[in-house]
Amino acid sequence: MHAVVQQASLALDNEAFTSGLFLFLIALPVLVYVVLVVGALISVLGSPQSFGMKVVWIVFVFVAPFLGSILWFLIGRGNAYERA
Repeated sequence: MHAVVQQASLALDNEAFTSGLFLFLIALPVLVYVVLVVGALISVLGSPQSFGMKVVWIVFVFVAPFLGSILWFLIGRGNAYERA
């Protein structure tokens, strides 16, 4: 009887670990995504670009959040600070 209880306890621990790992694997990319988009928006707003270019970049980040954010950090941000 003790072995059955021990196996059941081990199965519950394994299930908790698996669901925790699954939650972590889902939550981590979502957190990185949100931080990337919010960081891009803050960076665009604080850049020395004209109001019109800021609007264009913000719309691009909202329409295509991942691509827009990546392109801002790779292309837009560098160009904005080179011209300032």
